[in-house]
Amino acid sequence: MVLMIISIIFLAMALTGAIFNIAAAAITRPAKAVLPLAQWPAITVLKPVHGTEPALAANLESLFAQDYPGLVQVIFGTRNANDPALAVIAQARAAHPDADIDVVISDRRHGSNNKLSNLANMDALARHPIVIIADSDVAWAPDALRQLAVALADPGVGLASCLHVGRGDAGFWSQLAAMDISYRFMPSVLTGVALGMAKPTLGPTMALTRKTLEAIGGFPAFGDVLADDYEIGAAVRGLGLRTVLPGFYITHGCSESSFTALVMHEMRWTVTIFHINPAGFAGSIVFHTLPLALIGALMADFSTVSLFVLGIATFARLLVRTRIDIASGTVSGPLFLVPIRDLLSFALFCATFFVHKVDWRGSQFRVTRDGRLQS
Repeated sequence: MVLMIISIIFLAMALTGAIFNIAAAAITRPAKAVLPLAQWPAITVLKPVHGTEPALAANLESLFAQDYPGLVQVIFGTRNANDPALAVIAQARAAHPDADIDVVISDRRHGSNNKLSNLANMDALARHPIVIIADSDVAWAPDALRQLAVALADPGVGLASCLHVGRGDAGFWSQLAAMDISYRFMPSVLTGVALGMAKPTLGPTMALTRKTLEAIGGFPAFGDVLADDYEIGAAVRGLGLRTVLPGFYITHGCSESSFTALVMHEMRWTVTIFHINPAGFAGSIVFHTLPLALIGALMADFSTVSLFVLGIATFARLLVRTRIDIASGTVSGPLFLVPIRDLLSFALFCATFFVHKVDWRGSQFRVTRDGRLQS
């Protein structure tokens, strides 16, 4: 009797998750072309780098291929004068001699978060009223800057970040990492926003005005937090401004070349989310639709009802994968790997409740309840 009750609970959660996935598929649409602004604002793009990724040159090229009518300043930044990314930046600079490019090399610290320290150092050279932070492992479609400028021009908007899909750049494990971004994380974001349950700020690309950045204290104000995107978004909303997700996708390159690298990277983020919002993280279990349905079916000895729920869960997961691929124009992974990726995601979700430290570029940190790093 107890086993049957537990089975019903798992199947109910799986069915809820299937409904959320189907809803996410229903609201997923390709990006629309934006209407032109009367005057396109000048933009500074901050591009922090740390080492090289398999597709770094291509990612940088997508920045210089932007179809943007206004002025664009690009600032690259690293903490290490011997960073191999500098050679790739030099090649990009040579290929685009007319581009407005600066490079900042500084190891000055503004807290425990190296990326935020890097951004703070780079920002000293920023000249324009719009600031866009773009990770080195993202690639943009040619209209990305137009989309972000239009989003920020909407009255009351303080920050725009981007929906993104994964792209495996380093073989099988990186493909699995990309699939988690595209087929589990993005549907949860889309559903949460549509239901008014979430106001996410997604870190791979964020845009805000200089005025807003200064009002929240600049980059040094977030130098000791790990989830800097979350905290920056919360600070912007604290000013009474909105954070938005324009309806276009960028591509996030994944470079995990081993199972260990994949687990360490994903555990860092799940542990961070859990410590910042434990109730919300626990509630996200319903998005692990397929594993929940499978566990419920096993406990119910594969009864007719449990097989029906398992079938709905499978259909929902494959449907959302297809819709995300169509909307983004990118295929992150094949259909047959979706169940494998879902089972791995669920295993990492469960493990998160027992992990207290994260590994970040070879260093161990504890994440406090307010999202700060503690060595």
